[in-house]
Amino acid sequence: MVDHRDLEWDGCLNVRDLGDLPAADGGRTRPGAVVRGDHPRYLTPSGWAALWDYGIRTVVTLETDNAPPDANVGIRDHFDVRDHRPGLTQVRVGIEDGGDAEFMARWAETGLWGTPLYYADALERWPQRHARLVAAVAHAAPGGVLLHCARGCDRTGIAALVLLALAGVAPADIAADYARSAPRLAPREPEYRKWLDATLAERGTSVTRVVTEVAAALDVAAYLRRGGLTDADIGLARGRLAG
Repeated sequence: MVDHRDLEWDGCLNVRDLGDLPAADGGRTRPGAVVRGDHPRYLTPSGWAALWDYGIRTVVTLETDNAPPDANVGIRDHFDVRDHRPGLTQVRVGIEDGGDAEFMARWAETGLWGTPLYYADALERWPQRHARLVAAVAHAAPGGVLLHCARGCDRTGIAALVLLALAGVAPADIAADYARSAPRLAPREPEYRKWLDATLAERGTSVTRVVTEVAAALDVAAYLRRGGLTDADIGLARGRLAG
């Protein structure tokens, strides 16, 4: 099912606006402020034109620092968006630490890294990393911000969770946004959705339940302060998405 927030940028499959979601204050998140997506290296020339025409001026690339060579972290090359669209700014944020041996043993070596099951642990381990992500959005130049990883699911999913929680979006709506990714990716990864649902079902849960529980447990402002953000930083980020 196509949602009005889904964006058709030729070459990418999993792009959508984080705007126009209901917030706790009775308003809605701001359209055009923050977009989530799969890797822009998939974009065709017309896709890059669509990105620019939509108002995107900053691309936040979500990376895994210190990842071992055999880790499944998606596209690894240091892709420069300016080679495709001069005028864009790119910010790289290492949102995960692949050098954390305990994390890798618990999630990468068990094949669960590509699920939201690891989100609660990642949030507990890396408040500073997630705070840097929020700071990148808060202090971006005027214009829209694109957040992306490889699929636009996992690193992008946890980034969207933190930002939407900060904007006052309800946990159930954050989970519904996350769940839109797997169907969108079907033309490129036809088995991904089946694998994700089956993997979570084996553990007695689901995408919706896991993401809802993580978002509901997150005191996002306190968490970001623990990560080093000031109240001014938090206000800027909230205002950017919430209006």
